[in-house]
Amino acid sequence: MFSSIGWGEMLVLLVAALVILGPERLPGAARWTARTLRQVRDYATGATSQLRSELGPEFDELRKPIADLQELRGMSPRSVVTKHLLNGDDSLFKDLDGSLPDSKNVLGAASGMPDYPRTQQDKPLGHNERPPIDTDAT
Repeated sequence: MFSSIGWGEMLVLLVAALVILGPERLPGAARWTARTLRQVRDYATGATSQLRSELGPEFDELRKPIADLQELRGMSPRSVVTKHLLNGDDSLFKDLDGSLPDSKNVLGAASGMPDYPRTQQDKPLGHNERPPIDTDAT
């Protein structure tokens, strides 16, 4: 539930709660919060089990498209190759990641293009200047 909150954030929340509520009311507030979260979780579990019992086998049929969509969200070219061609073994990619040099060092520029001297052909066109026509290409 709180997977994005780290220990540092939890410590800040605890200190803020201690300052705001004080040491007398903090244990009661913690008990109330835990009880409320447990009750909400029980309601959600009860609603899921009630839907499952009322819908029966159709409930699993409803969940299948949602599970397929979740699987598609995680797809990338790397995961597709790993899953279908390498049978889930991604050690090849781990080996390649360590052996490839940094692209900025190879190309020399952060834009991804190599540095080379610009010629007259490479300069941008001026205002109302026509581009050259390549008769071989037309």
